[in-house]
Amino acid sequence: MLGAICGDVIGSVYERNNVKSKQFQLFSKDTRFTDDTVLTIAIADAILHKKYFGATIHRYSVNYPKAGFGSRFREWFKSKHPKPYGSYGNGSAMRVSPIGYAYDTIPEIMRVAEKTSSISHNHPDAIKGAQAIAVSIFLARSKKSKPEIKSYIEKEFGYDLNRTIDSIRPIYKFDVSAKGSVPEAIIAFLESTDYEDAIRNAISIGGDSDTIACMCGAIAEAHYGAIPADIVTEVKKILPTEFKTIIDEFYLKVVK
Repeated sequence: MLGAICGDVIGSVYERNNVKSKQFQLFSKDTRFTDDTVLTIAIADAILHKKYFGATIHRYSVNYPKAGFGSRFREWFKSKHPKPYGSYGNGSAMRVSPIGYAYDTIPEIMRVAEKTSSISHNHPDAIKGAQAIAVSIFLARSKKSKPEIKSYIEKEFGYDLNRTIDSIRPIYKFDVSAKGSVPEAIIAFLESTDYEDAIRNAISIGGDSDTIACMCGAIAEAHYGAIPADIVTEVKKILPTEFKTIIDEFYLKVVK
């Protein structure tokens, strides 16, 4: 889960300022957390304290309204009676990482990922994207190899994972759809050599950089294990105390 948050934070300054290169500064004075982090924490909080997912996501969104939410999601959390709005975006895949750690079978992960997605993003593409990221995390933490993860995701979700970062980078454009960003995030992980390299792969293709890095980072952490300490230190400096409390509790009780 922290892998997702670190990816979001590092990618935050590159979403509207794509670099199209792996050579970039990880942190700057403008680095911040975005809606990806806010809602990842919300999902973790709901799992830890047995809260309703919808109500918890709504509360965190209201409490951090300037985190960079999309216009349709802002309408969702500003509504007195929010309902799913058919989104096929990556907004549910970006927040799903805690589910990949908290449940121990693929059917259960698929079910809960669909449940959390359908609160807002109830289009089949969005649900599939959230499920694919959560299952990738589960497979990675279950010590499956990269070829095994690739094969499973291709077979079960129908994504084309045979492309390379170098082939994607020159032609990739801003795309917040799940089908146009989830496969790219998984490829960025598959082609990486360590956690930092995964994040650099993800951000280097451009597009919705913070979310692609968030999704990629979640899988990379599950595969590689510990995130470099210097990255964690810098990210935690940026996070509110309540976020760090949830993170610490999640790792104590769930990740272990």
